[in-house]
Amino acid sequence: MKSYIPSAEEVEKKWHVVDASGQTLGRLASRVARLLTGKDKVIYTPFLDTGDHVIVVNAAKVRLTGKKLTDKIYRRHAGYPGGLKEISAGDLLARNPEKLLTEAVVGMLPKSKLGRAMRKKLRVYRGPQHPHQAQQPDVFVL
Repeated sequence: MKSYIPSAEEVEKKWHVVDASGQTLGRLASRVARLLTGKDKVIYTPFLDTGDHVIVVNAAKVRLTGKKLTDKIYRRHAGYPGGLKEISAGDLLARNPEKLLTEAVVGMLPKSKLGRAMRKKLRVYRGPQHPHQAQQPDVFVL
């Protein structure tokens, strides 16, 4: 018996709104990554993009447990001598909470062309408003 493999045209992509207020960062990121990959669908195929679009609102109200606000450090390098840039999770949450949540979710996606396609379906907003009402998104309860 042959396995059923859906074509890209058969995959129905829904839109979900996730409220991040009061949610723990890692748990929220893992649930959002699961929606983006489509692992909760019956037609999940590892080599196809079967995931949905996800809108995350209230990213500024996400929680970090323990001493992560001061001890967790995000690093990047400019490529020049002395070009190491560091920012703590607390400072990043205050300055750019969208980036904090995006980094957490993207770290849980595949590191390939497929993962980059999944990343484009994630939209994160600081407050409760988003410009995607025309897509009629479902409210996803965590």
